[in-house]
Order: sequence, then C-alpha cells, then structure tokens
Amino acid sequence: MTEQPQDETALVVLRERITSSAAFGNLFRDGMDLVEETAAYLDGAGRLEAKVLERSASLAYATESMRLTTRLMQLASWLLLHRAVKEGEMTLTQANREKTKVKLTAADPGAEDMIAKLPPSLQELIARSMALQAKVRRLDTTIHAPPSDQISIGNPLVPQMNMLKAAFER
Repeated sequence: MTEQPQDETALVVLRERITSSAAFGNLFRDGMDLVEETAAYLDGAGRLEAKVLERSASLAYATESMRLTTRLMQLASWLLLHRAVKEGEMTLTQANREKTKVKLTAADPGAEDMIAKLPPSLQELIARSMALQAKVRRLDTTIHAPPSDQISIGNPLVPQMNMLKAAFER
C-alpha cells in the first residue's frame, strides 16, 4: 500500500465539505430553531415570568436575557456565514475573513447563583445556547485551523509516540 502525499489543497476541500455534511445541517437547523424559540419565549412567556420575579432576580433576568440574545446572534451569524460557504455564495477563505467579526466567546453567562434565581425555561435556554456555542467553537477550530497544523508527514502516530516516550523518560 503506497502512502499518498498530503497537500493543503486536499485539506481545504475537506474543510469546505464539512459545511455540506449532515452534522452541519443539523447544527444549523438546531441553532436557528433555538434562536426562534428564544425570541418567542422572551417576547411571550418570558415577559410574564419576569414580571413576578423579585428585584435581584429581575435584574439577573434582564442581564442574562441580553447575554443570551447576544450569544445567539453571534452563533447565528457564524452559522449563516458557513451556510453561505455550503451554498457556494462565498469561499472558505472569504468566510474566514468575515468570521473575525463574529465573537464566539461573547456573552458567557453570569454566576451560577444568579442563574439559579431565573425561571427554569430561561435556565434551559441558556444551557442549550452554551451547548450550541461549544459545538460551534469545536467546529470552528476544525474548519479554520491553519493547514500546516493538520499536515503530518509520514506516520501520523509518530508525534504522539514521541510525546509519550518523552513523558516516560523523565
């Protein structure tokens, strides 16, 4: 069995195909559904729930709902940008330039004790948005890692074996 040489072009094509995968499609759908569900909650049941909260919980509700909205808008921007790659409306290189405007670390939730004072529905939306953010961050790292980080020459296990060897030689 002969080993095929790897080149950056093959890796770029593979990265672009990630957005065409069923996993990306599911992530996109789940993300957009969460945006819609959150908007409906905050405009409906959430308003009613917020009115009956005590003062400190009401302030936490306002703060966390803004953080949640900000986080979801950043995630939706990332998802839409990469759907454009999937649809052929832009290249991965263009998306990489544009994604610098998207903050995947934006609006992490506040302290757990304040989150615990919030209505369960809002707590669930926050938790789901954080799970979505974690998935998008992992996918972003995979798609946008510099090609040289993913190219291995020869056996891909050699660097791992060398690290293990070095760890046990100490």
